[in-house]
Amino acid sequence: MRKFLVVLDDSRECLNAMRFAAMRAAKTGGGVQILAIIPTDEFQHWIGVGDVMRAEARERIEAHYEVFAKWMRDRQGINPELVIREGDAVPELMELVETDSEIGVLVLGAGTGKGGPGPLVSHLTRTAGSLPIPITIVPGEMSKERLEAVT
Repeated sequence: MRKFLVVLDDSRECLNAMRFAAMRAAKTGGGVQILAIIPTDEFQHWIGVGDVMRAEARERIEAHYEVFAKWMRDRQGINPELVIREGDAVPELMELVETDSEIGVLVLGAGTGKGGPGPLVSHLTRTAGSLPIPITIVPGEMSKERLEAVT
């Protein structure tokens, strides 16, 4: 089964990327894999403190994931898969794409603020020609109605 890979983070544009991935998967008979990356630099403390912070980060990710997963199950009939990794975002993302042959499309949300589209979008569009899968970039300001129309 072809999977749409989408990155879970705290950005506003993540919502549109999740919606797009779920709607496309539902319409094409695919699946959704949600990747959350915990930056390792957040845990450069004493070992015990780092372990507690890591556990708290996982709990936040799982709670955030459940909101999206419930919507995907209830509205789109898709049961997404959660993958949590620790490290730098780009290498972790690329390793997952290269090791999971079922991932067919990477879906990213583009930010609209002063900071540009976001670090992942900026980096991956510069190297898009060498990626093993296509990228779909979903505008962060796109309405739900427009998303439904294009999927």
